[in-house]
Amino acid sequence: MAGLLFIFILLLMGALLQVQEKAEQDEEIVRKYDQIKTQLYIDLQEEFKDDLKVWRAEIDSTLCVRFQEPSMLFDNNQATLKENFKEILNDFYPRYIAILNKPEYRDNIEEIRIEGHTDSNGSYFHNMELSQNRTRAVLQYCMGLMKPEQIDWAKNFITANGLSSSHPILRDGVEDKSLSRRVEFRVRTNAEKQLEVITEKRASNRHE
Repeated sequence: MAGLLFIFILLLMGALLQVQEKAEQDEEIVRKYDQIKTQLYIDLQEEFKDDLKVWRAEIDSTLCVRFQEPSMLFDNNQATLKENFKEILNDFYPRYIAILNKPEYRDNIEEIRIEGHTDSNGSYFHNMELSQNRTRAVLQYCMGLMKPEQIDWAKNFITANGLSSSHPILRDGVEDKSLSRRVEFRVRTNAEKQLEVITEKRASNRHE
């Protein structure tokens, strides 16, 4: 009886050790990709720190570059890029892609999203079409700024997403319609994907 108990204890200790090792591996994966995301944010801030104010743009910790001056982007209810915005993209986009295409980042990019947002004026579906046309125009223009080898790489990751008025900018709970009319460039890294995989595995293990 004592021998069986000893074997059971050994098996239990082995199982617990495996669980601990797996948890440590998961934490190391999260730590690695979190460091990549943080360093990418730092590099973007450093690259564009002298331009953001001029462009009326900002970069936040979610790796979103937000252009938020509608008078510089498009005419009212139109999807043709204004010359001011073209000049900004001429400066911004090649440098942006150059950073994302660095060896330490390029294999960790899951998605590059160009998002178009409107305010709540007008119908939802009209604004959906307008925002989609605008973001498609931005994507088409940006593709024209890239080298052929960059285009081949970017096509695997880059998307154009019109989101209508579904994500307004709020100030004290009230929509700021000017800031809501914006274009955003977002990067989704493997950090999010790895976290999703780890979360799914843990949920699966709990149900076994």
